[in-house]
Amino acid sequence: MTSPLVSAISKGSTIIDLAQPLYAGMPVSPNHPEFRLSYLRRHGDMVRSDGGSAANEMIVTGGHVGTHVDALAHVSQDGKLHGNVSVSDCFQNGKFVSHGIDQMQPVVSRGIFLDIAKLKGVDVLPGGYAITKADLENQAAAISVEIQPGDAIIIRSGWGSYFAKDGKTYIGHDSGVPGIDVTAGEWLASKKITVTGSDTTAFEHIAPGAGHSTLPVHRVLLVDAGIHIIEHMYLEPAHKAGLTEFLFILAPLKIVGGTGSPVRPLAVI
Repeated sequence: MTSPLVSAISKGSTIIDLAQPLYAGMPVSPNHPEFRLSYLRRHGDMVRSDGGSAANEMIVTGGHVGTHVDALAHVSQDGKLHGNVSVSDCFQNGKFVSHGIDQMQPVVSRGIFLDIAKLKGVDVLPGGYAITKADLENQAAAISVEIQPGDAIIIRSGWGSYFAKDGKTYIGHDSGVPGIDVTAGEWLASKKITVTGSDTTAFEHIAPGAGHSTLPVHRVLLVDAGIHIIEHMYLEPAHKAGLTEFLFILAPLKIVGGTGSPVRPLAVI
């Protein structure tokens, strides 16, 4: 018997890629290493007797470079991780034995696209703009959706449009970066969502000149609520498609003890 999901997909669907490309020289948070790709074997280095040849590469990157999802091991508060677990209890023999990205389950859920730049009538929110609880509530009301437990909430600021064309502005060294404030983070946590993400380097609001000195929304979501955060998403195609409600798919790599993982999130409509 064909499942309802398979039946729905067989009638036709569109996949919207929500990931930025990975490449040398791409914008990276100052807290993380740059992305590197080096070819270890090139076509012609070794040619088989039948004329075949192969190429391969070595990739050097951090778990929080490019479009990625944060594990619950990523942030602690006063020596505690989510569930009031001491870091010393879950970091043993040089790795996280709990709270690592390998323990995050793949996500297949309802996705809700909250386009805050659209709500404000701009292409890109100003640098350092703090997205509030009221902003999220107003945009949810504008698209006639009610946030439910287990949802994936994707928030567009428009800032991701700088990723490829102006990396310095994207990182926000001088301008700051738009993102949600603590009131919005607490509102998301109260909805018991599974995961949330945005098109910026830190997901949350960074004031001009402040840098990443404090990240209170990470504490609210990762430590207090156990909600995973996706950063560096590419949301312009979703914006152009008028995305509101969709099937969201996310699968982190099973990096044992990792504090984050590169991902390629997908919206299916």
